[in-house]
Amino acid sequence: MANMVFVDMPAGTGFSYAETQEGWVSSDTIQVANYKDFIKKGYILCSPLTNKFMDFNSRIEYAHRMALISDDIFESAINNCNGNYVDTIQANSVCSKSLQSYEECTSRINFDNILEPVLDDDEYDIGTLALNEWGNMEAVQQALNVHQGMVGKFEEINSTLHYNQGKNDTICYAYDIFSSYSYHKKLSTKSCRALIFSGDHDLTFPYVGVEQWIASLNLEVEAPWKPFYVDNQVGG
Repeated sequence: MANMVFVDMPAGTGFSYAETQEGWVSSDTIQVANYKDFIKKGYILCSPLTNKFMDFNSRIEYAHRMALISDDIFESAINNCNGNYVDTIQANSVCSKSLQSYEECTSRINFDNILEPVLDDDEYDIGTLALNEWGNMEAVQQALNVHQGMVGKFEEINSTLHYNQGKNDTICYAYDIFSSYSYHKKLSTKSCRALIFSGDHDLTFPYVGVEQWIASLNLEVEAPWKPFYVDNQVGG
């Protein structure tokens, strides 16, 4: 028998809240400290941001694999960017042109799911609208033991806190850890199980980068790569 606990963290996400001003303040290091009691047995990560350089850098290769950019753009980036597709300030003119071409080719793509349409700021897909309606039902909130009055209108995407540096209308979450790779490396030597998976249409944090840092853990492969099936069809 296994029990799975879902926690809305940091305060301000989902139905979570803080009763003090200090409780709203959060960052990578604060989150890690709060998570420690939950990962003693294992943890699950979906399309995680692990190393900012490696994950963002893998977007070029992913875009090429998915035919979002041409061979010429990809090969030019490889030959002229010295493996760095993130730091455009230090890039030479040929590299900059290649990266600009990549940006133009992906500018109107939904990075979270490249098969889905790009929505404007005031648009929501049907799933989001349905979730917002469900989350605001009194019966649902009672079933979830939501503290009435602490969270106003439930929204899948809310602005209780934000992730944009320099935007001061609400409390800003602080990105103060550049890479969490060392934590995964340490946990891989302990009796802590991990399930890491990625969506194959995710351009935000592509599976390419996830595969790269997992491979660098140098773990022993116990089973070969194989497909999984849903209704006798290959699901991935």
